[in-house]
Amino acid sequence: MVESAAADSIELVDEDFYTDPHRYYDRWRARGPVHRVQLVSGSQVWVIVGYTEGRAALADPRLRKNAADLYELFRQRNVRTLSDSNAQTLAAHMLNSDPPEHTRLRKLVSRAFLPRRVATLRPRIEEITAALLDDMAAHDEIDLMQVFANPLPVTVICELLGVPFDERADFQEWTRILVSSGGTIEERAAATLGMSEYLRKLMVDKRAHPGDDLLSELVQPTPDGDRLDEQELVAMAFLLLVAGHETTVNLIGNGTHALLRNRPQWDALRADPTAIPAAIEEFLRHDGPVGWTTLRYTHEPVQIAGIDIPAGEFIYVALSAANRDPARFDSGATLDIAANATGHLAFGHGIHFCVGAPLARLEADIAFKSLLTRFPDLTLADPAFEPSWQHSLLIRGMSELPVRPHG
Repeated sequence: MVESAAADSIELVDEDFYTDPHRYYDRWRARGPVHRVQLVSGSQVWVIVGYTEGRAALADPRLRKNAADLYELFRQRNVRTLSDSNAQTLAAHMLNSDPPEHTRLRKLVSRAFLPRRVATLRPRIEEITAALLDDMAAHDEIDLMQVFANPLPVTVICELLGVPFDERADFQEWTRILVSSGGTIEERAAATLGMSEYLRKLMVDKRAHPGDDLLSELVQPTPDGDRLDEQELVAMAFLLLVAGHETTVNLIGNGTHALLRNRPQWDALRADPTAIPAAIEEFLRHDGPVGWTTLRYTHEPVQIAGIDIPAGEFIYVALSAANRDPARFDSGATLDIAANATGHLAFGHGIHFCVGAPLARLEADIAFKSLLTRFPDLTLADPAFEPSWQHSLLIRGMSELPVRPHG
């Protein structure tokens, strides 16, 4: 039986996983939608690769995310992880919380990301985009990640949150280490300390000198008297800063790379820019910026796809795998901007659906429309280019994307 084979065996993840995770997903999917997996670190977790099962798991209240409980499970299971006070502070954000605490935290920030409010940012995002493309135009060859895909969302999130843009090098380097699946405990400790100290100082400054930005809003009490304490402020700032730029960077990068590998679809979007919003959904489905969800654990025994999973087990949903499940999406591994990608899980599902999705979609819409219009002959600098992918289970992104703006 598929169920017993998946339940009784352990799938192994090696270093080559990051280069081509779909080679693993295809093999796992052929044997069932859920598997026990041993990571490179040696930790054993459950990974869901089926769309139907993954979507259900994302909304299952029996799969919890509370950070304090996760750290206790790490201790019980002898999982080697950074667990000092700084690490636990950064982890105690709304993405790692359950109702009612999650409900309270999300309410405090969700108003800033309502579609109508996000839409007011369009003129400024267009201005930032135009300036970046002006700089690109002066060069025969550039790294698109470095000069466009990265600075666009970083500039936007810095302005939205009230974070100095000239300090981006530090927080982006800390982010790179913290979202990585590799690195030493010492490197992660240094990055955690740097990030937490930086954000604490930033929030102190926001209290003393509030501005017209989201972090300044968050340090103030709400009309009903609720307010975030210091730990909650640091954790919220961490989540908004990291999630607010890292995912959109890679949505733009991965989507551009996919189009340049599929020239007829690049040309089709040039001919019909009105198709770009639907194409963005296909980019998210085909090679979205988030590979796996953040960690969940079973609060009680659960059964998924006929497999009994005990309480206290770690569970991930492989969003990249679910979004290519041929049982749900006919395109599967093929990029098809004309396909209906509605229902993809790139932004999650359920109560933890990405609060910043409207902003990411707006930035991507402006980025792709502007790029296709300004540089219709954009090509890969080397037709044989193969990306170097981040060594991260969470993030799916390239380190560079060398292109020729003028063909």
